[in-house]
Amino acid sequence: MILAMGTIERAVERANERAAKATANAGSELRAARRDRNLSLERVGASVDISAAAVGRIERGLAPHVPVRRLAQLAEAVGLELSLRLYAGGTPIRDAAHATLLARFQAPLHPTLRWILEAPFPTPGDQRAWDALVCGPGWRYGVEAETAPRDVQALARRLAIKLRDGGADGVLLVLPKTRRVRDFLAAGSGLLVPSFPIAGATALARLSAGLDPGGSAIVLV
Repeated sequence: MILAMGTIERAVERANERAAKATANAGSELRAARRDRNLSLERVGASVDISAAAVGRIERGLAPHVPVRRLAQLAEAVGLELSLRLYAGGTPIRDAAHATLLARFQAPLHPTLRWILEAPFPTPGDQRAWDALVCGPGWRYGVEAETAPRDVQALARRLAIKLRDGGADGVLLVLPKTRRVRDFLAAGSGLLVPSFPIAGATALARLSAGLDPGGSAIVLV
């Protein structure tokens, strides 16, 4: 896998911080509910087969590796219900194929253009990032590379949201030039094509000349 260790370390650090905060918040809510129902640590612990001391540590946020199942059990014991959901967040880790695809797209770009990998979104606190940004005088385009696209609706929705929030003039969707990808695009043309008015070859030719691509485009490389 070709991936900068710093990228992995930052992602892991953010995840650890988020998990610790969520666990501590859950512990505080468990303690408040237990006290509100006049339940002792011993009574709650016995109901889920752990010690009163263990319950106390969880309530105080001192058990960062407490299993989700245990939190769910404790929540039920004090009259709560644990809810766990996932939301769009930071940039996922990428593999060698993804890095190679981005490199193939970057290779013909004019040397005067600025190329920024994993370019963060402009809003403070937003953990999302473009796979890359390509910038010229007065313009900037978010670059998103997909090595094996599968769900055209999910892809179209994700790109629309990133364009809305990412501070770019358009999106350059980079895909491998394979029969599978061509079939994918043909099947989903009604959803994707309207959002990408510039032909990929035209956009790439303009970028190779150091020019604004002229709008969002799907580029096969």
